[in-house]
Amino acid sequence: MVWAPEPSAAPGPGTGTTLQVLRALASGPRGLTEAEAEERIGRYGENALPGRRPASWPHRFARSLRDPFTAVLLGLGVVSALLASWGTALVICVLVTVSCVLRATGEHRADRSAAALRELVASTATVRRRATDTSPPAVRELPVDQLVPGDVVLLAPGDLVPADLHLLRARGLTVHEAALTGESAPVAKTARAASQDPAAAGLDLPHQCFQGSSVVSGTGTGVVVATGRRTLLSGALARAPRRRPPGPFDRSVNGIAWTLIRFMLLVAPLALVAGALVRGRGLETLPFAVAVAVGLTPEMLPVIVTASLARGAALLARGGEVVVRRLPALHDLGAADVLCVDKTGTLTEDRPVLALAEDAAGRPDDDVLRWAALGALWTLHLAELPVPDALDDAVLDACPGDLDDLPYEGVDALPCGPGRRLATAVVRRPGDPRFALAGTHTLVVKGAPEDVLDRCALDPADRERHRQRAAGLAAEGLRVLAVARAERPARERPYTEADEHDLTFTGFLALRDAPAPGAAEALAGLARHGVTVKVLTGDHPGTAVRVCRELGLAPGDAVTGDRIDALDDAALVRLAATTTVFARCTPAHKARVVTALRGAGHTTGFLGDGVNDLAALHAADVGVCPRDGVDVAREAADVVLAAKDLTALDRAIVTGRRSTANIGSYLRITLSSNVGNVIAMLAAGLMLPFLPMLPAQVLVQNLFFDAAQLALAFDRPGPAAAAAPAVLRPRALLRFVTGFGLLNAAADVATFAVLAAGDEGVFHAGWFTENLLTQAMVMMLLRAGRLPAPGALRAAVAGLAVAGLLLPASPVGAALGMAPLPLPYYGALGAVLVVYGCALAVARRR
Repeated sequence: MVWAPEPSAAPGPGTGTTLQVLRALASGPRGLTEAEAEERIGRYGENALPGRRPASWPHRFARSLRDPFTAVLLGLGVVSALLASWGTALVICVLVTVSCVLRATGEHRADRSAAALRELVASTATVRRRATDTSPPAVRELPVDQLVPGDVVLLAPGDLVPADLHLLRARGLTVHEAALTGESAPVAKTARAASQDPAAAGLDLPHQCFQGSSVVSGTGTGVVVATGRRTLLSGALARAPRRRPPGPFDRSVNGIAWTLIRFMLLVAPLALVAGALVRGRGLETLPFAVAVAVGLTPEMLPVIVTASLARGAALLARGGEVVVRRLPALHDLGAADVLCVDKTGTLTEDRPVLALAEDAAGRPDDDVLRWAALGALWTLHLAELPVPDALDDAVLDACPGDLDDLPYEGVDALPCGPGRRLATAVVRRPGDPRFALAGTHTLVVKGAPEDVLDRCALDPADRERHRQRAAGLAAEGLRVLAVARAERPARERPYTEADEHDLTFTGFLALRDAPAPGAAEALAGLARHGVTVKVLTGDHPGTAVRVCRELGLAPGDAVTGDRIDALDDAALVRLAATTTVFARCTPAHKARVVTALRGAGHTTGFLGDGVNDLAALHAADVGVCPRDGVDVAREAADVVLAAKDLTALDRAIVTGRRSTANIGSYLRITLSSNVGNVIAMLAAGLMLPFLPMLPAQVLVQNLFFDAAQLALAFDRPGPAAAAAPAVLRPRALLRFVTGFGLLNAAADVATFAVLAAGDEGVFHAGWFTENLLTQAMVMMLLRAGRLPAPGALRAAVAGLAVAGLLLPASPVGAALGMAPLPLPYYGALGAVLVVYGCALAVARRR
């Protein structure tokens, strides 16, 4: 990553000295003038990531027309219009329009919600600029998108790094680069000396801070060397894949669509040919054949799918916890059986807690904790750290009793810093004169075991024994601190690192990551719902394994990134299926693991929040990002969470499964009825001297049935719907539809036997009534919802039954070619319906 105002004139920011970089940028420590900044923003553009522009509502509407079922309906509508079947064409046009409007509106609303979440993220930087060349520099807050190369930026704890910077000054500066690297530990940064020969590159440069990282501690001043598309963050975004392969929803819908298309291509010509050969009707059967094709098509599917998913997404968004940015992603979330997550911030809080305190002999000893807490207390008071150290806070929180009661007061402190992994507090008893030669000062030292033990007066065997104990604790996933003390004669001059020698080893403290509140409960809930959790982290394998074990997740043996590199894709597929923890993972490792899980047939979700997660977010069936993730991760995600909360994600999974259950109910109900009716139509067309149902009658029947089935989107699926991943499987659906379709066809044939003695008008009226009544019965018996049914569904079923009974005897029925049904026929039809209902109930239970 190299930036320069003129490509041939300036060295890259990692190859030149500070003076060379400032000269190449035509800048200086006092910052740019307003005129220079204005000229540069015109030349280089705003400091904005090359994110995708949100699709407009018309574009989303047009994209919705590419849905397979929508394409089939449009084709049938065109054919109907060519045959002058204007009623059929108009109904199809209305259904397609309603479906596309619902889908485009839902996704557009989700994008607006995601945009509102982005407004909550900090968007200003502290910049040093001058009004004119002769004006003194002034510090001001500036919108991040107005930064230009050459600007001087001031960094403080908690700041987001707004662009790629070359550090001019750094004091105790540590930066969190997890969004770029996935490594949870802060990275120390320094202003490189002019004579230093750089041997590192990219993220390894200690004098560079990159956009997307954040300041943990210390302060710094840097000059902007890259903005917008030239930053390292933008480069990572450009390398990330843009298109995700088809997910479970797309695969399922495409499979069902093609199955129905093949059936229609077989049935419609069959009806036409049979009418021509057997009855000699010729082209007059063509409208009937088109009506058969329309009757077979689940024309309400786009509307039902969109309404069910949009309702689920609205329920999640209502609480402000989850925003579904792509409606099919809600189905994919419900279909997920594997969820890949990071450790830090998801399973654990970003703070440590004490696990044990033991003395030099390995025995539990609270005195070790008290000495460490004393050192932490006075280091915090005397060292004037920009922000408290997280380990010091953990030690102080764990110390029993009131620290003010400890009979010591602080004299001096030597804190940790870049390249220094220990801290020393110098304390004395209040009764000692501060600088009397007879007094005594106590040095309390704590830090990395290797550094502390090297300064202790130990024989080699004891030192090695303590090293092994520290290594053993670290292998268990604990962060280990060694504690030591030394007595020194009181003196007036300040203490230095040279005084840290001949220490007496006191003992070890071990700290662990604090589990996130509710993480164990959320993992248990995911397990109950059939979701396997995989942990993909850049942390130490022992740490990840320990956290999983504490949260009730069986970790097994952790697999590290170097082992992933040694495996081919087929071997990784087999390993990923049985492994829970993947540690020391790079972004490429995460993406490979997710791809391997998908290759093994799992529907895989990935929860990530950084630039290093982009590849995995794109590789997953459904990508999830918390609100406080980096912008590009939120843009790549299908689902945005208000926080990194597995409990909210579990609720979203359950909601997705319930929406899918309603869609599945619609498909089972409508396809069973349609297939049965089509089989009956073909059989009746061959046996009867007249068409079994006129095209207009088919259209009106479908309108009533379709309107009633819209209530299925508001059904309440039972607990079984949320217990396992919900996937629309074309083969399973085909088996179900075939069995219940034949049962429906048998009821229709029995109805034909009852109506055979009547004329054409009576036959049409009787079959119309029987069709709507059986469809009402099917809606109640084949739905997946709990009892009792919702009021909307009961009203829809009742309306369907009333229409079937009353319409044939009305003037509308006469206009459609139906005659009032004589009373004896109602008794016979009732007997057929009772037998059919019993058979349906028995088959449903089996």
